[in-house]
Amino acid sequence: MSILDQFRLDGRTAIVTGGNRGIGRAIADGLADVGANVVIANRDAAAGDRAAEEIADEFGVQTLAVPTDVTEESDVQAMVDRTVDEFGGVDILINNAGIVQHNAVEEKSVAEFQHTLDVNLTGAYRTAKYVGEVMREGGGGVLINVSSMSAFVANYPKHQVDYQASKGGLEALKNQLASEWAEDDIRVNNVNPGFVDTGLDAEADEQLETWRSEMLVDEFAEPEAIAPLVVYLASDASSYVTGESVVIDGGYTVR
Repeated sequence: MSILDQFRLDGRTAIVTGGNRGIGRAIADGLADVGANVVIANRDAAAGDRAAEEIADEFGVQTLAVPTDVTEESDVQAMVDRTVDEFGGVDILINNAGIVQHNAVEEKSVAEFQHTLDVNLTGAYRTAKYVGEVMREGGGGVLINVSSMSAFVANYPKHQVDYQASKGGLEALKNQLASEWAEDDIRVNNVNPGFVDTGLDAEADEQLETWRSEMLVDEFAEPEAIAPLVVYLASDASSYVTGESVVIDGGYTVR
């Protein structure tokens, strides 16, 4: 098998939560480009159907869209069951669904804090729990959480303590799942992006310049810049990598 062959995912099935747009869509495209069948799990049914159809047309793989709210356990379980019915199992899970709220601690209610954790952290756990059961029965798999450099540094001038806490929690979740599931041949890793242009032009120019000044590269990443790293971690090329977090931030956290 050649080096490039090790990156192929032909015939494997990947679930991407929040895979209809932004980083999630770029990851879904990347996985499909190397042969994976892709399940788009997101709340907006029409957007999910559209993404699945476009991916199937462009890459010639099988796709499925399942409306899924990761804060609802019944939604997650039904999505996993439907994936198994359609494809026979799950080989790859990308926990990408997430939200962010920008307001200071003194203005942020406990309910807001809890909601962010419910989507970003507990939502990832819900999905991992049900997919993990399928992977164990199927002989293994790969789980990748889309975390953030925010797991390791404070973001400024943003105020988003709930987001930071949720991403920090994903680091501990990754470590423990990788440890507990190693004997089941399930690898668990995190991808930790920095600033990705999924609408940054809506931010104040002053904030953009503050962030850019801390980076070692000149521009923010496009969502497509994250996908190759995810493909690597999902593939046999990374068979010796588990329990790791890979920061991809243009050098932001170096200084």
